[in-house]
Amino acid sequence: MRKQLQQANRIVIKVGTSTLIYPNGNINLAAIDQLAFVLTDLRNQGKEVILVSSGAIGVGLNKMGLSMRPETIREQQAVAAVGQAELMNIYTQRFSTYSQLTGQILMTRDVIEFPTSRLNVTNTLEQLLKMNIIPIVNENDTVAVDELDHLTKFGDNDQLSAIVAQLVQADVLLMLSDIDGFYSDNPLVNKQAKLYSQISTIDEQLMQQAGGSGSSFGTGGMQSKLKAAKRILNNHSMMVLANGKQPKIIFDILSGKTIGTLFKEEP
Repeated sequence: MRKQLQQANRIVIKVGTSTLIYPNGNINLAAIDQLAFVLTDLRNQGKEVILVSSGAIGVGLNKMGLSMRPETIREQQAVAAVGQAELMNIYTQRFSTYSQLTGQILMTRDVIEFPTSRLNVTNTLEQLLKMNIIPIVNENDTVAVDELDHLTKFGDNDQLSAIVAQLVQADVLLMLSDIDGFYSDNPLVNKQAKLYSQISTIDEQLMQQAGGSGSSFGTGGMQSKLKAAKRILNNHSMMVLANGKQPKIIFDILSGKTIGTLFKEEP
């Protein structure tokens, strides 16, 4: 049992594109509806919940009838613009089924780098939580590009979710992915790969065990998740990496069941 997770009150939940989009590129409405149900129920329990959601480009590709992610940045930004509007439309519709209000926050890295804008976004998140509204955070893909001279891009929503958790001093970050946790090797290739139940420090050896990018519709890989976990550990908080295929797994994680990989400092 992971009793410390039962005490978590302020929770950041990150869902990857693999949770929201089927491998064939279609939108996983069942997963989105289940996610809305779970997060609303957590809110009804009195917990404070922030959702960091990927999926803008994946949803945009589906909306525009495209099967492949475009190569140029301007095309990706256009797809993201269409997809972000559609993604929020779907979230708004599903959350309203459970009478739960949501608010959209789009962020770029430079917002975090400047003290005033950093304070502004923190205040907005705090006020939304105070008003029992679930903030839905995503990177502003339409303007964030790492090719610009000033850094505007987080890199991916794994990093963004860890930064949001840091901004609001969350008790735990739940990162839902397409894998059951962090393994000693790629479990799809090596059947002897070991699932780590808990990790307290992230060193170079662990980073080398991490592979590349995940689904063709997303951007994050295991190295990105480890970097996010390292940020969480440095902030003396907790993170759980687990499979998000069935978002109801969040209930089990917060009940203290041994699911996925818990990143937490040794006492």
